[in-house]
Formats: sequence, structure tokens, C-alpha cells
Amino acid sequence: MDKSRIAYPTDLNDTEYSAIAPLVEKMSKRGRPRTIRERDILDAIFYVCKTGCGWRELPHDFPKWKTAYAYYRTYRIEGKWEEINERVNDAVRQQDGREAKPSAMILDSQSVKSAEGGEALGFDGGKKVHGRKRVLLTDTLGLVMLCVVVSARLQDVFAGARLLLKLWQQSRLRPRLKKIFADGGFRGDLEALVKQELHVDLEIVLKQDAQEGFQVLPKRWVIERTNAWLSRQRRLARDYERLAASSESFIYIAMIRLGLRRLSHFSN
Repeated sequence: MDKSRIAYPTDLNDTEYSAIAPLVEKMSKRGRPRTIRERDILDAIFYVCKTGCGWRELPHDFPKWKTAYAYYRTYRIEGKWEEINERVNDAVRQQDGREAKPSAMILDSQSVKSAEGGEALGFDGGKKVHGRKRVLLTDTLGLVMLCVVVSARLQDVFAGARLLLKLWQQSRLRPRLKKIFADGGFRGDLEALVKQELHVDLEIVLKQDAQEGFQVLPKRWVIERTNAWLSRQRRLARDYERLAASSESFIYIAMIRLGLRRLSHFSN
């Protein structure tokens, strides 16, 4: 850590940064020599995600906001946030004594109010929310394997199909995958599609009869906890992004920070 300033709670410690340093520094070798450390850039981006501040409101002891935003945007366009998230997930699972890739995943969606204009906005008539829908695919630890952000007006079964198409395109994520758990909103044609294209069982976990309020359901509670983790990041408490891809990037950023903290906790 740079001793010229007091550390923020969102800053990476040495153990956390060492887990991703080879990947991040490899990404930054193009162009002229860097005068700002990659670690300081990441600290600034994690600060934005946790506190919800605008880029221009970054404290002055971070790198200039334009520099931090340029890195964030480049990583988004090149898919690097998703790549780093995958590496961190693999490390967390292996640290927990599991295989790097899961054999079971959980699928769910969460509608979030939008605070800005932009693309892919709509109204979710069931949740009475105007904004976007986050569709997540997690492992049984609650780590986000994949996500897509779509209009809130899109029904779960169609939104889920978009995410599973993305999963089909990324075969490296499913060498051991046998089953996906989901709620009743994903019933219908999606079950046959998953079986035919992914050769995976889609198991629908329904609410119990006469259930009122929240109740812990097998497997599904894991992804509900993940939604709670994301909601604690102020940048994700609402959808502040004009691009759906930016919303996806901040989900990965939040999970990268959570995963790195978990790795650091294991190693201590």
C-alpha cells in the first residue's frame, strides 16, 4: 500500500493484490510505461463500487478520475472484469477444497430501479420496478459465474435464455456442470432448451404451498444471499449506468472484491 495516504476500507492488502497482480499487470504492459500503479487504479474502482460515488467525486488521494475511468472502461470493453472474476472464483473454490469449476449452479433474477436513462430499460409488472433485471448464475458458494443485465420488462424465462446462451458460448465454465437450480419463473421451454443444448438438468425449486414472506428454500437461498451482497455495494443498490454492459461490469467488480477478501481471510 502507498504510505503517502491513509488506507480506505476498500483498498486491497498485499495478499489480495498478489492474487491478481500477474493478470492485471500483464494486461497493462501495452503502450508507454505506466506512471501510476495498477493497484492504485483498482483501489479507486473498488471505492466507486462500494461507496456509489461518481467518477468525478473520487477523493483527490486516488489517481485522477479520468485515469481510473479509462482503465475501468478498457477492462469492460475487453471483457477483463469477467476474466478476473473467473480467476478469483477458481482460487476461492480451490481454497475451499473444491474443484475450480462447479458441478451445480443456481439461476435467478433481480429487478433493480434505474436512476438514469440509457438502454435496456423497462417495467417489471410483477415487482413494480422500472429499470433493469440482473440475471445471475452462481455456484453453490454464491460466487457469480456469469451475469447478464436486460430490461426489467423481459420475462425471466427469456432473460434466463440469454444468460444460458452466454454459458453455452463459454464452454470453459461448464466442464463438470450437471445441474442448474432455478425458481418457478424459469419453467417452460427453458427446461428442454437446457437439456438439449447444454446437456444439463434444470431443476425448478418451487415455493411451498401457502408460503408467505421469505423462507429458506433448498439451493435457492444461496443466490438470494448473493443478491444481498450486491445490494450492499452502493453503486449497485440502484442501477446508475447508462449501458447494460456497465451494470454487468460492476457486478463482476463487486464479486472480485468479495472473493479477494475471502482469499485473504483464508490465508490468515
